[in-house]
Amino acid sequence: MQEYHIHNLDCPDCAAKLERDLNKLDYVKKAQINFSTSKLFLDTSDFEKVKAFIKQNEPHLSLSFKETAEKPLSFTPLIVTIAVFLGAILILHLDPSPLIEKAVFFVLALVYLVSGKDVILGAFRGLRKGQFFDENALMLIATIAAFCVGAYEESVSIMVFYSAGEFLQKLAISRSKKSLKALVDVAPNLAYLKKGDDLVSVAPEDLRINDIVVVKVGEKVPVDGVVIKGESLLDERALSGESMPVNVSERSKVLGGSLNLKAVLEIKVEKLYKDSSIAKVVDLVQQATNEKSETEKFITKFSRYYTPSVLFIALMIAILPPLFSMGSFDEWIYRGLVALMVSCPCALVISVPLGYFGGVGAASRKGILMKGVHVLEVLTQAKSIAFDKTGTLTKGVFKVMDIVPQNGHSKEEVLHYASCSQLLSTHPIALSIQKACEEMLKDDKHQHDIKNYEEVSGMGVKAQCHTDLIIAGNEKMLDQFHIAHSPSKENGTIVHVAFNQTYIGYIVISDEIKDDAIECLRDLKAQGIENFCILSGDRKSATESIAQTLGCEYHASLLPEEKTSVFKTFKERYKAPAIFVGDGINDAPTLASADVGIGMGKGSELSKQSADIVITNDSLSSLVKVLAIAKKTKSIIWQNILFALGIKAVFIVLGLMGVASLWEAVFGDVGVTLLALANSMRAMRA
Repeated sequence: MQEYHIHNLDCPDCAAKLERDLNKLDYVKKAQINFSTSKLFLDTSDFEKVKAFIKQNEPHLSLSFKETAEKPLSFTPLIVTIAVFLGAILILHLDPSPLIEKAVFFVLALVYLVSGKDVILGAFRGLRKGQFFDENALMLIATIAAFCVGAYEESVSIMVFYSAGEFLQKLAISRSKKSLKALVDVAPNLAYLKKGDDLVSVAPEDLRINDIVVVKVGEKVPVDGVVIKGESLLDERALSGESMPVNVSERSKVLGGSLNLKAVLEIKVEKLYKDSSIAKVVDLVQQATNEKSETEKFITKFSRYYTPSVLFIALMIAILPPLFSMGSFDEWIYRGLVALMVSCPCALVISVPLGYFGGVGAASRKGILMKGVHVLEVLTQAKSIAFDKTGTLTKGVFKVMDIVPQNGHSKEEVLHYASCSQLLSTHPIALSIQKACEEMLKDDKHQHDIKNYEEVSGMGVKAQCHTDLIIAGNEKMLDQFHIAHSPSKENGTIVHVAFNQTYIGYIVISDEIKDDAIECLRDLKAQGIENFCILSGDRKSATESIAQTLGCEYHASLLPEEKTSVFKTFKERYKAPAIFVGDGINDAPTLASADVGIGMGKGSELSKQSADIVITNDSLSSLVKVLAIAKKTKSIIWQNILFALGIKAVFIVLGLMGVASLWEAVFGDVGVTLLALANSMRAMRA
């Protein structure tokens, strides 16, 4: 789908209608409008026809490939119109002569036309398309009806105050969009490419791998790379949510989007912009806001029936009482018009998507990236959570604690062969074995010829080193290859090693529980999570030790497919949405099957692709933060829904009782929209 920017899009209900109209066209496969970001995602066979259709139906809108600055809104026409209107009303109340009175009514007619220009034109466009329940058409009908029952001043006041409210609404939406845009506009827009002794400014998208870029103090690192010259402090807040600057020097890896705080750096590009960390952050946030939650879908559908329903109620108020001799038609038509003033569903249609966008943005600022706003809803319903152990609940920083040789082999042989088998693996356990081999044996891994390498998910590895077959992994790995071995009783993770089908010993590796793990589970309980479980491929003794410390149930020695099966059983037992948190390749199937899958930031790329949420800072405390954000966002959205519907219901009742006037109803309707909009922006500060 092609992405376009829509200019002058300031009405959410109009955006929803335009989206529906576009999707009805034969030459449009799919159209999706994101009102919060003013973007149109379009799959069409004829773009020119789409442009012509939009120009014909919404002349004030325009499309472009690139975003351009919106024309600032001016208060001057509004202030002049209101001043002239109030002046005319004041003169009418001073008992003027008939000639002056006629002149004043002429001025009021001009005020009506000037202030209602957009409403009148919008009404005729809507009526031409058969949209009889368009808010512009209803407002025009209401003002004409008010004029017909003798409420001349109020007829003009409705149009003036409605237009003033629409202007304030546009202003509030514009400011909201700027605030929301700031959440995703964290990507660098310029890079300084080093060519000889010169610096050339280029777009980050134009950089190529192995290019050298210079990043000055106060500038952002354009793409992911490695420092080749200089030492500085980087602010990675836009990526990880952590406020503590990170110290970098030569050979340090740096992430695109980091802010340079201290000194000039020269960086060699390691990833293209589209593959860099900051591009993925921006894409995930924008992707999340393009999706609709169940609440949004409900409100969108509800708004289509809301306006006709209110119109029907207004007609009943205007027609039925006079038929039963309960008053004059003029009196009850006026009361029906008061009810009609609250027929626009804008407060609902605006506030719900902006509330979700604010929640997604607040999470992204804390290093929590979501792939859809629906995740926020499901999180508030979850009662159970399961964790992978290694790298999720534990630090994932392994250390070889002991080497136990068997069958006449030495410790050095066991470590050497284990390291050979793990050379092509990036698993934390493999890296710890390689590190121990380098430190203890000074082994040069580049001299080994590794062939037929195979990683068996959840069990271990098999590799041919020169002409020898080496197998390293857990007990299930040895059982699969029918290698006899003696069981070990040590605490910790055990890596068994076999050389040419002969068992030669095992390595004991330890891992520590994360510092915030206990506090995290306690805080999750306070957030309403009731059931906890550890699902691990590690042996029982290592898993049991962690589970006892955290006070939760556990399942150990699980293969990836077994982990998914056990998680489904765990979820079904409590009959509520369940969360799974993991970071390894073997966690990907379980992450994909969970109601909400959360991938830890330092985990494998596959696990992050399968997750609904990615925590970039690897901190368990972020789980508590994302639940708090989800609950606050849901609370704000339902506050808006109940508040908007409540106020509208009050004015319908007041109109029925003859208590509220037309201009009060207009103020009430516009006011509730502005308040709902302001309340939605609170989600950004969750």
